[in-house]
Amino acid sequence: MSRIIKKLDLYILRHLVSTVLFSILGLCVLFVVVHLLENLDNFLDRKTPPKVIALFYLNYLPEIIKIITPIAMLLSSLFTMGRFSTQNELTAMKAGSMSLYRIMLPLLLFGMFISAGQFYFDGWVVPKANRFKAEFERKYLGKGRVETSLYNVYVRDTPTRNLVIRYYDDQVKNGTGLTMEEYSSEQVPRILRRVDAANFTFDSVKNVWQLTNAFEHRFQTDFHVRPVTNILPTMTLTINTTPKMLMQFQRNTNELTFPELKEYIDASERGGKDVRQQRIAYWGEYALPFANFIVMLFGIPFSGGQRKAGLALEISSAMVIAFLYVACIRIGQTLGLAGDVHPALAASAPHILFLVGGCVNLLRVRT
Repeated sequence: MSRIIKKLDLYILRHLVSTVLFSILGLCVLFVVVHLLENLDNFLDRKTPPKVIALFYLNYLPEIIKIITPIAMLLSSLFTMGRFSTQNELTAMKAGSMSLYRIMLPLLLFGMFISAGQFYFDGWVVPKANRFKAEFERKYLGKGRVETSLYNVYVRDTPTRNLVIRYYDDQVKNGTGLTMEEYSSEQVPRILRRVDAANFTFDSVKNVWQLTNAFEHRFQTDFHVRPVTNILPTMTLTINTTPKMLMQFQRNTNELTFPELKEYIDASERGGKDVRQQRIAYWGEYALPFANFIVMLFGIPFSGGQRKAGLALEISSAMVIAFLYVACIRIGQTLGLAGDVHPALAASAPHILFLVGGCVNLLRVRT
């Protein structure tokens, strides 16, 4: 008996996996074709080699898969259980002493597996692919320029320390024209110290900036500003900003891995920036992979119940569920910005709400 149940589990999984793969493939082709048609003229005008175009879309696929996987999981769960119900295979399995919950078990376990896998996929694979995609768009589609060097960068290193960098080359880790200003406080900012350097380089061993041809001005802020200037051939400057942070500040956040994104947000917060919206988006990225499992709690019971839903009704139901899910995520983020709840709770509240709703939906099914 146990051998028969294992074969049925594999049979159910095979149908679900094949449907998921077909859904992802179909949606990916649709995305790629639409994007290619929109940018074909740019590719031809810039004489982009076909190999480069193929490599671009290969790196575009991870972002597409990240977006469409929850939809594919919802559609696949609807179609798989709907097919079993329509062809009376569910009735046959129940006649063999398998409850509907037992039939659903391999599907739900597969949903958990996909959610766990997409957590790593979204946090590390997609950002790295987005970097290549962004560089390609700058080079071949005229969207910006390749950022290997920075000009006229303004950074708030801490709430009381500002940096101005005229030029910085990330390849050799040095630059020209650095100015650092330190102030007494945020509320009553009075300048205490200013450093100007003609040249600077980053010492990755000591994790400090080495300045040459530097001028250090210290100010006494009693009743008159009286600067004391020191001319220093070389000087060591210890600040929070590193070359990695400088380049991250210039990147889009979708090009940063989860650890890099957290480092970017922490650096922005140290500089006094309001990062609540960024933190909500950060925790939202953490919670998003679990949508692959949650949507199945709605899709499986709907098609696996006693009623036999038509294909059109199943697709319509999937679209309604997906729309409500996305709407709740957006609403939750907006309310999180206006309220005082923790960013992690604001980002995960819609997923928790739909998880509870999915469990209730699952328990209501007649087995």
